[in-house]
Amino acid sequence: MRDLDTTFAALQRSHFRQRFRLGARERDYLQAKGRTTVLEHAADFVAQRLAPAEPRNDGKQTPMRGHPVFIAQHATATCCRGCLAKWHGIPKGHLLSESEQLHAVAAIRRWLREQEAGDAS
Repeated sequence: MRDLDTTFAALQRSHFRQRFRLGARERDYLQAKGRTTVLEHAADFVAQRLAPAEPRNDGKQTPMRGHPVFIAQHATATCCRGCLAKWHGIPKGHLLSESEQLHAVAAIRRWLREQEAGDAS
């Protein structure tokens, strides 16, 4: 599993990953619910959609919009097991450990914080 600094540096070089930004609806949701609640959602999404050894609809299980976590997952390459393998060094084909799940949520948390900090400027 790669550390987040290394992963985020690589993600910075991806035009695809860099195009993701929170829309007004997702920003409003994040502000209304609060980061703590949204990160609880992130942990649930990771546990349900990514943690299984062979997730249902892998590669297509994360919508492209509708929730701040979905946007963050695409921006941080925590959207499917293929992306976790390629970008985070977390291999496919095994049940994600607690530390691997926490790693994915930490990536989402970091990206959301960066998005919020961008609002302040």
